[in-house]
Amino acid sequence: MSGENSHSRPSGSEIATLAGGCFWCLEAVFVDLRGVHSVHSGYMGGRVDHPSYEDVCSGETGHAEVVQICFDPAQIGYRDLLEVFFVIHDPTTLNRQGNDVGTQYRSAIFYHSGEHKSIAEEVVAHIASAGLWSGAIVTEIVPASAFWIAEDYHQEYFAHNPRQPYCMAVVEPKVAKFRKHFRDKLKR
Repeated sequence: MSGENSHSRPSGSEIATLAGGCFWCLEAVFVDLRGVHSVHSGYMGGRVDHPSYEDVCSGETGHAEVVQICFDPAQIGYRDLLEVFFVIHDPTTLNRQGNDVGTQYRSAIFYHSGEHKSIAEEVVAHIASAGLWSGAIVTEIVPASAFWIAEDYHQEYFAHNPRQPYCMAVVEPKVAKFRKHFRDKLKR
């Protein structure tokens, strides 16, 4: 079952689906944003139905590790989510984030509407023209496809495993950078 249909959405909410490396990192950041109702880790963009984590890690399914964010556009805009997204990951490294290498770790925006596609294209064009990164932006902007929710143990992974070595070395620094940069957008 696709995750998009497996959990209810509050009335008036919208969905954003983003890929930028390990989904544990992205989830740990977006869950703290004011206006975000929920964040689910999962898989999108591949050729296999019901992929497992092991399937996706093999690099054979074509899926990316993603987070699907349910948000209230009256409290936080899609553009704001993308602003956070481009601060917390490197959009210039093709199929990798740090030591995580493979197509499953690609940078991608899976849009759910024409409006979101336009906003994503504007944001990427602005970032590219501003010269904020030394390399070219490789972030894909592609239509959303089936969202396959990840196994239960991946949900809220950082919250449940803050002392796990990967979380301490990779997730925690991203969360700290996010909190410093976006203090005014935090839930608490």
